[in-house]
Amino acid sequence: MHARRPPPELRAARAADAGAVAGIWRLGWRDGHLGLVPQELVVARTAESFRARASQRIPGTTVATVDGAVAGFVMVVDDEVEQVYVAAAHRGTGVASVLLDEAERRVRANGHGKAWLAVVAGNARARAFYERAGWVDEGPFDYAASAEDGTIAVPCRRYTKLL
Repeated sequence: MHARRPPPELRAARAADAGAVAGIWRLGWRDGHLGLVPQELVVARTAESFRARASQRIPGTTVATVDGAVAGFVMVVDDEVEQVYVAAAHRGTGVASVLLDEAERRVRANGHGKAWLAVVAGNARARAFYERAGWVDEGPFDYAASAEDGTIAVPCRRYTKLL
């Protein structure tokens, strides 16, 4: 039985959060993507690439903290919920739901009535989470993942939600 945890608090990410965001992003990405995406993308997603991308994306990142430590984060671009990641120690504690609610709020604030996100087809845990939250699987598509030397097509499922 888990000890009762305090609810996560949301705030805008700060430059000092970049390392924590990069670490959560890298480990979470590996958990949800290894063996399910093209190997060239796995090679491109180095620890340094996550550090650089996290630092660049701080202005558009919201973090969830628990006891003052970053427990997860979300990145929204226009109408896309682009990244939602929770540290392994905080999975199953409600942090992801709080982050997804914030992402939906941000998409609405961006002037959109419908949000979308991409999930790697084989990531059953993430797909089940989004479906429980009312997101609808609209079918397969290739997501253009950015890499240093262009983009890499990643077979995904497109999920949407009317807001």
